[in-house]
Amino acid sequence: MIVKNQNLKFNNFFLFFLFYISLVVGFYLGEDLNFGATEDWLRTDFPVIKGLSSDLKNTLLNYESYGHRHSPVYLIFLSLLKNLGLSYDALRFVHLNLSILLIYFFYKCLVLKFNHVEKGLLVILSLSIFLSPTFRSLAIWPSSRLAGLLFFVLSIYEFLKFQKTSLNIHLIKNILFLIISSYISPNFSLFIIFFFYYYLKKINIKTITLILLFCILSSLPAFYYIFVLDINFLTAGTPSVEGGQSIGLSFNFSNKILIISSIILFHFIPFLINKEFIKDFIQSVKKNVIFVVVFFTINLIFFDYLVRFTGGGFFFQISNYLINNNLIFYFFSFSSLMLLAYFVQNNLNNLIIFLLLISSNIQSTIYHKYYDPLIMILFFTIFNSSLPSKFFKNKLNLLYLYSFYLIFILMRVVKNNYLI
Repeated sequence: MIVKNQNLKFNNFFLFFLFYISLVVGFYLGEDLNFGATEDWLRTDFPVIKGLSSDLKNTLLNYESYGHRHSPVYLIFLSLLKNLGLSYDALRFVHLNLSILLIYFFYKCLVLKFNHVEKGLLVILSLSIFLSPTFRSLAIWPSSRLAGLLFFVLSIYEFLKFQKTSLNIHLIKNILFLIISSYISPNFSLFIIFFFYYYLKKINIKTITLILLFCILSSLPAFYYIFVLDINFLTAGTPSVEGGQSIGLSFNFSNKILIISSIILFHFIPFLINKEFIKDFIQSVKKNVIFVVVFFTINLIFFDYLVRFTGGGFFFQISNYLINNNLIFYFFSFSSLMLLAYFVQNNLNNLIIFLLLISSNIQSTIYHKYYDPLIMILFFTIFNSSLPSKFFKNKLNLLYLYSFYLIFILMRVVKNNYLI
């Protein structure tokens, strides 16, 4: 048994080492599977870091002029490292290594959530993040999004510890890490609704009030910066691929519902290979089909997302590339709504998660990278379903997951080198 465990640890370390080396090689080759991370770094992040490192105050007061839609908090951190004498490539390499903490803390979450599962399997699952095109791109070309996701996973970790221990120290850390995550990547701030929904059922009203007050006080600097100083970087436009037009905010939730639900379906594919699930899902279709048809039709009427906006997710892009319209996309959007209906029926927990995923994107552009590897992390940590546990009962599922990511990477390579 000892020899077997030692061999398993060696194999897992070798797999980690192999993935890490692949990331370092990607770093030196300038790998960008997302086909946009390089431009984001050179055209938006790089000038801001340069400005922050030379004149912090004036750069922050004129942050809107840089056309940057992400919070300056993480860029301030990188600018401080720059002032310590690090080159820009050194900054990128430091960021790459810090990004790996995301995989480590995802693994720690898995250990808390699935203490009955062999740890070797949890390691293999967590290491699959190395194959995420978004993780690889945003680790090689620094992004606030990945740093925000790291602190969000830390927040989930403390939330899972609170579920195990009911100790308030973990509640405090959960909220604190969520606040840090939100300052780095504001879209994560909405998940306070999910956590409060849980805590309302578990802790007394006095503690809830104190936590709420703490959240309000913590948000005041952000409100002052955005609304009093009127530096609303959230409304900065994104250049479209046609005509140099700018795309800002949009509250057309029909676009968000159909596109984001299809992205969720895409990332759920490796986890749906289960006979019991398929049987239950078919029964769910019979029960929910009328409601989903009506809901889908309403959203279809108001859907107006255009290819020139860029983004739109895998199914939207493939539909417009293959047949130059949205028909394939509409099929998968309808299928994704059927899937979401299955997961949210009599389950408010999952409904809140899906609503937050949809509501967290207030911009017109909807990119696949916003949900990769976030959806997988949510699925195995705070998602309420028996599917995550069932996933580990068949070791072949890990092979399916790795195959899925490798195919996804291959499609990215083909798209970036031959289709764009």
